[in-house]
Amino acid sequence: MKPSSSTSDRAAGPLPHHEDSGPRDAPVLVLGSSLGTTTALWEPLLPVLERHFRVIRVDHPGHGGSAPRAFRDVGDLGRGVLALLDSLGVREFRHAGVSLGGMVGMWLAAHAPDRVERLALCCTTASYDDPEPWRARADLVLARGVGATAEGTAARWFTPAFGARGERLLAGLSGVDPLSYAAACGALARLDLRPLLPTIGAPTLVIAGEDDAGTPPEHGKAIADLIPGARFHVVPGAHLAVVESPDAVAEVLVPHLVGP
Repeated sequence: MKPSSSTSDRAAGPLPHHEDSGPRDAPVLVLGSSLGTTTALWEPLLPVLERHFRVIRVDHPGHGGSAPRAFRDVGDLGRGVLALLDSLGVREFRHAGVSLGGMVGMWLAAHAPDRVERLALCCTTASYDDPEPWRARADLVLARGVGATAEGTAARWFTPAFGARGERLLAGLSGVDPLSYAAACGALARLDLRPLLPTIGAPTLVIAGEDDAGTPPEHGKAIADLIPGARFHVVPGAHLAVVESPDAVAEVLVPHLVGP
């Protein structure tokens, strides 16, 4: 696909819900969340990020305040983010994303290189070896709702030591629109961003969770190896390291996003 950041290439449909906080005259930082979570995912890091940035947190379709919407791939989600930023009058921005949010970030950096100033990818992957688990999960949520994934999701998101502290995020699964969640599962089953990675020019930091069962550290290392000049860092924590290990994440994330 030819890289483009023109509004004519954007996906049609309602703009995603967002939360906008921090100093209005500061550089803009866009935050993307993982599948099944909302803007609340970033709350542990919000106080430190707001010291440096105008922070715009974005919900995926059917998550949080975003209306349900059919989509095929992460490019559709990326076009929605660009349309939102256009509506806010934001041209250049930094982007940090967890899991699905990181996949959107890779797409944005490759297709809107004139807009993405710096990129951070946390606990994510550019491709999956086996698409079948995603297809099975789509079937499950269409039959029983997204809440039916809670038990398996807990094992992927959190280490046993984190325990009940993740209950708030897990409880939020039942509020996610099943059709939108299933669409995301289909997008992940088809995911392969690897051809785009060598084209990314934004300074990039890839963060992996040491005990991440969903996207193990080798997935992050593979991304960093393909993005020119990318740095790779492993922190304690599971799939949602920004929740389990926010201080450790902030220690490397903030200096990277602020830049030289």
